[in-house]
Amino acid sequence: MAIRSSNKMLQKTVVKQILQKCSKLSKKKGYGNEEWQPMDVPKGHFAVYVGDNRSRHIVPISFLSSPEFQMLLQSAEEEFGFEQHMGLTILCQQEAFESLISMLNDRN
Repeated sequence: MAIRSSNKMLQKTVVKQILQKCSKLSKKKGYGNEEWQPMDVPKGHFAVYVGDNRSRHIVPISFLSSPEFQMLLQSAEEEFGFEQHMGLTILCQQEAFESLISMLNDRN
């Protein structure tokens, strides 16, 4: 029981840090006061960069609650920290990421 509670607290902390980082980036990039997302990112989504070529993907915020996606975010934090200046980069092969996204989309 204590382990499950600890994992939920860790997940909330990771999500808060990601949202804070997104907020900081928006102010630096000048996306405006209310609408901080770039025009091509729909509400309820965020952009990530994947693979060696850093291909850009727009994913729903709901993926943040997925344990599989959280593992990717934790590995990105371990590698890059939360001070990524070129956007949120995910350490994953392009094909594996697309497979995960497909699986998560099928769940929803």
